[in-house]
Amino acid sequence: MEQNELKDILGLFDTEGSMGEIKPLGEGLINDTYLARNTEAGKPDYVLQRVNENVFPDVDMVMRNIQAVTSHIRRKLEAQGMPDIDRRVLRFIPVRETGKLYTVAGGKYWRVMVFIPNAITKQAVNAESSHAAGLAFGQFQSMLADLPVRLGETIKDFHNMEFRLRQLREVLAADPCGRAMEPRVQEMLAVINDRAEEMCKAERMGREGILPKRVCHCDTKVNNMLFDDHDNVLCVIDLDTVMPNFIFSDYGDFLRTGANYVAEDCPDMQKVGFNMDIFRAFTKGYLKGAGSFLLPVEIENLPYAAALFPFMQCVRFLWDYISGDKYWKCKYPDHNFDRANNQLHLFLSAESHYGDMRQFIQEQASK
Repeated sequence: MEQNELKDILGLFDTEGSMGEIKPLGEGLINDTYLARNTEAGKPDYVLQRVNENVFPDVDMVMRNIQAVTSHIRRKLEAQGMPDIDRRVLRFIPVRETGKLYTVAGGKYWRVMVFIPNAITKQAVNAESSHAAGLAFGQFQSMLADLPVRLGETIKDFHNMEFRLRQLREVLAADPCGRAMEPRVQEMLAVINDRAEEMCKAERMGREGILPKRVCHCDTKVNNMLFDDHDNVLCVIDLDTVMPNFIFSDYGDFLRTGANYVAEDCPDMQKVGFNMDIFRAFTKGYLKGAGSFLLPVEIENLPYAAALFPFMQCVRFLWDYISGDKYWKCKYPDHNFDRANNQLHLFLSAESHYGDMRQFIQEQASK
């Protein structure tokens, strides 16, 4: 977009100072993000962001959720006497005329937040960053455990295993591309069908009132945290997917990507495996951050969560392969099948470590 267009949109928000050049920021795959530098000394810089309404059709709900979450965390930090609170929790700027935290301009949804200076994100997943991630996301859940408002579900059935299996069964019945009866697909389906009932136990426990839904981030990647220049975690970012879910979402989703020895589309199944060093580091941090509010049933089922998410992603990749590769971008014809196979092998590897995981979790939970 042109500079004058971006400045006009930014001018709709209750910002301070005068804006200089506005430049693209980061490499986000969903939202378009820009950094607006302030030309007045002592005034903050701002992040201008277009929210992708194709991914988040109810932007008003997304922003209501974010406002509830950030306000609650801010109040807790203020009560603790925490310094530099604007570096510890995101601060969104209201629109001058409406007071809302977003506006519509040119048919697109826009929002503005205060830029946090001298902060970095990390891409590398190692034991140190995994422990930091576990602690940060555990503390995030802990601070929101007593949130007095019910958040909306910004992406319906996002981590619902029963729903994902229904999607797969429906596309298998339709078989639009004639792929369902491939021997390799049938072999994969045999494992999926064998484990399907066990992998859906979170939904069953939820219906039985055994397992509560908590406020979860639902996109727990190591690059969704900001660090200061001393490697201390400042805050959790990218809050669009914050919504009610089982705590397994934040725990299992991080391990799905972080604890795989290779990328999720690596076609060499000999290299795929569940990294117990990453598991231990993340789990130790997570239980330290979240242990104060977790129920025994939640802690007992953390190994299940570690296996659930590669299983779920296997089902989703296979669903897209059978559909004709319509959801994820593919670089070659078997890309989605390789992804599904990769995640199936990761699931089986995680499953084989259940005993070791249970023992480690029991040791950490008893400290």
